[in-house]
Amino acid sequence: MTNHIVLFEPLMPANTGNIARTTAGTNAVLHLIEPLGFELDDKHVKRAGLDYWDHVQLVKHDSLPEFLETLNDKDHLYLVSKFANMDYTQPAYADNTGDHYFLFGKETTGLPEIFMRQHPEKAIRIPQNDSNIRSLNLSNTVAVVLYEALRQQNFPNLDTVHTYEQDKLK
Repeated sequence: MTNHIVLFEPLMPANTGNIARTTAGTNAVLHLIEPLGFELDDKHVKRAGLDYWDHVQLVKHDSLPEFLETLNDKDHLYLVSKFANMDYTQPAYADNTGDHYFLFGKETTGLPEIFMRQHPEKAIRIPQNDSNIRSLNLSNTVAVVLYEALRQQNFPNLDTVHTYEQDKLK
């Protein structure tokens, strides 16, 4: 079982760089669905991801339909949107019958409305106060959702105990 973070037409290079760093640190695969609002060699993407890009498992897709064709019957797809009815803590992410794909929309408009209406049973959300903001930051949202999945999976292949002394050895 592998966790996959999928960004639909991301616009902000700093968000993508931060998300790339998160995926590198959690052994998750990062998928980018084009068009992107920046070039991957953009200095902002590189700066946000620092020197972790060589550890990112990156897959690019030309379109949403092309990405969807890569999924198989055992995979689990979750559409992350503030318009969902199900909280992100409700699915059983420890189900190891297939990979888990978390699809996030672009920063300005989210996922296509028609697509969301076709798959409401796959939609999850992070509860928030809608009266003060439109949405949470994309890179923060990815981290919250991904770490809930990892928590349920007992943090597979991750170092859950880290000490100051270990850091000094690096």
